[in-house]
Amino acid sequence: MSQNFDVLALGNAIVDVLAPVDDDFIVAQGLRKGGMQLVDEAQALALYDAMGATTIVSGGSAANTVAGLASFGAKAAFVGKVRDDEAGRAFTHDIKAVGVHFSTAPATEGPSTARCLVLVTPDGQRTMNTYLGACQNLTVADLDAAAIKASKILYLEGYLWDPPHAKEAFVEAAKISHAAGRQVALTLSDTFCVDRYRDEFLGLIRDGVVDILFANESELHALFQTADFDVALAALRNEKVLAAVTRSEKGAVILRAGQSVAVPAAPIEKLVDTTGAGDLFAAGFLAGLTQGKPLDRCARLGALAAAEIIQHFGARPEVSLSGLAEQSGYVHAV
Repeated sequence: MSQNFDVLALGNAIVDVLAPVDDDFIVAQGLRKGGMQLVDEAQALALYDAMGATTIVSGGSAANTVAGLASFGAKAAFVGKVRDDEAGRAFTHDIKAVGVHFSTAPATEGPSTARCLVLVTPDGQRTMNTYLGACQNLTVADLDAAAIKASKILYLEGYLWDPPHAKEAFVEAAKISHAAGRQVALTLSDTFCVDRYRDEFLGLIRDGVVDILFANESELHALFQTADFDVALAALRNEKVLAAVTRSEKGAVILRAGQSVAVPAAPIEKLVDTTGAGDLFAAGFLAGLTQGKPLDRCARLGALAAAEIIQHFGARPEVSLSGLAEQSGYVHAV
């Protein structure tokens, strides 16, 4: 791989299976509404049988982000592991079709391609149940050092901290990126992910492994173990990272070296499904950042992408985000 990229992402290659459900279904299944939990193959099959009508789309947090970046016209690449099966071939087709470079060799044996069963309640909240499958077999051997060195930003998802081999690949990729003078970004991914690895994530930030941090309000609370947003934000302000904190309908706050920028949420007509909102915010923000845009413009691009994604099922854009940004008075507002 000889070409240069704006962003190369390392993440779980997952096919999303979405279904609308009511709150009673969530309770009956013994699930935690609004969060993500890992399930084994048997649990995934049992839940799938109970879900009723579904919509199947390619997903995965970091994969959604690079799909969004490509929609903005950025040069993006993805590293993630699928099995050579029907779902794996669908994932590969979908991510290449949107213009993302994806050349990770599929597994020819072992677990099947990962699936995330996404239950969407009428309020737009999504409850995710993830079978990692082939994702767990992502290793250092799957890294393309030349591509990492040639990418302005390496983007990593917190979910990679679950599978041991993927964690090793995560750390090695960051070393390669920094050795080449590039930047490393991390999304915290999920509150329950932060609960599991809070000290390790803080270590990544404080040891300088991470230069750019993405978190939503709940993840920030979990990271600093406080229910007070202002207290959590003050704690984050003391860390030496560029940080983007999303707050749903309250917009986003960007912190860098004592500078604080707040932007409002982009307007929407109807909330349908919040799946991928954070992933697409990161896409818009990084699209702007890699082009040298000011932080407020980066955040507005992120908010616009998030607004597009929450108005339909699935976490991949249905329209050109670059075209949407060009037309949007919201993005160009001072």
